[in-house]
Amino acid sequence: MKSNLLNLSLCEVAEAIRKKRVSSLEVTQACIERAKAVQPAVNCFIAIEEEEVLRAARAADRAVKRGAKLGPLHGVPLAHKDMFYRAGRICTGGSKILRDYRPAVTATVVNRLAAAGALWLGNLNMAEFAANPTGHNEHWGDCCNPWNTAHITGGSSSGSGAAVAARTCYGALGSDTGGSIRLPAAANGVVGLKPTYGRVSRHAILPRVWSLDTVGPLTRTVRDCARITGLIAGADPLDPTSSGDPVPNYERLLDRRIRGLKVGVPRNHFYDGTTPDVRRLMAQSRAVLRSLGARIIELDVPDPQHTYQLTNAIGQVESATIYANWLRERPQDLSLVVRTRTEAGMLVPGVSYLEALNARPRITAEFVREVFDKVDVLHAPVMTMPLPTRAETAPGDSGEVMDMLARITRNTRPINFLGLPSLAVPAGFTDNGLPAAFQLIGRPFAEDILFRIGDAFQGETDWHTREPVVSTNSN
Repeated sequence: MKSNLLNLSLCEVAEAIRKKRVSSLEVTQACIERAKAVQPAVNCFIAIEEEEVLRAARAADRAVKRGAKLGPLHGVPLAHKDMFYRAGRICTGGSKILRDYRPAVTATVVNRLAAAGALWLGNLNMAEFAANPTGHNEHWGDCCNPWNTAHITGGSSSGSGAAVAARTCYGALGSDTGGSIRLPAAANGVVGLKPTYGRVSRHAILPRVWSLDTVGPLTRTVRDCARITGLIAGADPLDPTSSGDPVPNYERLLDRRIRGLKVGVPRNHFYDGTTPDVRRLMAQSRAVLRSLGARIIELDVPDPQHTYQLTNAIGQVESATIYANWLRERPQDLSLVVRTRTEAGMLVPGVSYLEALNARPRITAEFVREVFDKVDVLHAPVMTMPLPTRAETAPGDSGEVMDMLARITRNTRPINFLGLPSLAVPAGFTDNGLPAAFQLIGRPFAEDILFRIGDAFQGETDWHTREPVVSTNSN
């Protein structure tokens, strides 16, 4: 029964708890047992809050028994990237420096999930200060891919992707500054949303790059992702960068057909250098969408190559500003990756930073006009090659490693610069047996269309239902 519970989707388990077919305590105990079982191999948790979450589950069950009004996530255990503040609770940011840090405030997204009835199972592993796309972490240990622990999980929301895939929780929050939700979603065979910049509040989360950071969920199904997004999105007076645009009922809109929607396939950049197995999976996914009535349209898109330098100028300067004191006072407690990336920001001229910020609205407007006047969404691989191993991407000065890291993020980073929403959806397995995914990219605040198309795809395929057999191989 417990294994069956763990294979339920978030929406399914919430409904089961609501209808008293299962208790929150049973569900939570199953998640704790699973988390403890896979932790030695996968290392996706920094902390499991067993006593607290069991106490919360019992309280959730009492609320069901007395007929209290229940939220849409009532009694459902979630776990989150260890960068979402809770007043008085340790939040490490995957670092040594913050190993004992207890913030005085709670993140808006955490409060919104709690108001919906969700339980906090634990804090998930992540790249130190959200600064690496692979899942390596020298302070807390590498997070390992549950499909094959020799391979990367993607980062920086590494624990979020691995924990959801390994059936330890029903969903997780992550952050995406250059691909940090979509990469671990793709690498672990789960769904991940990078929302429109400003769609979700970032109040009281550990910052990486103010101008690029976004917060979104990683889940097993698109429907689950839509539910969580609907709960955490919307204006927040505590975050002046959050948007006041109304939040649609994403889950209800999933029932609309996708017939007639125009799915764009870029002829340039996004498919350049794609390996044959990834290209095959992308073609198969488009064939499914075509069978559902979507129109597949090839088109040229504005070349995003120049956005890399602009993104570097913004990211390096802002991260250097955020972490400057630690770089000066505690450089020995920063990993080589974080230290070198932060130091680089000290050397970027202020003029270059301001030029990059000023160019962003113009470049975004051009991209939106040239692309979304012709199609409803873009379809592209999250990664253009099969998932590499942890050894192949281990931090270092090797040119080969740097080239590999650039290949990993080449299709995700431009979307952060443009501030557009992007949904990663599992699309099968490459020749090395590891998951792959496509991303659907939309105009600003078009998350509802991304969800509709992704959900329709999952209605015709079963990639999202596949479960990894966690290996004990930790090479």
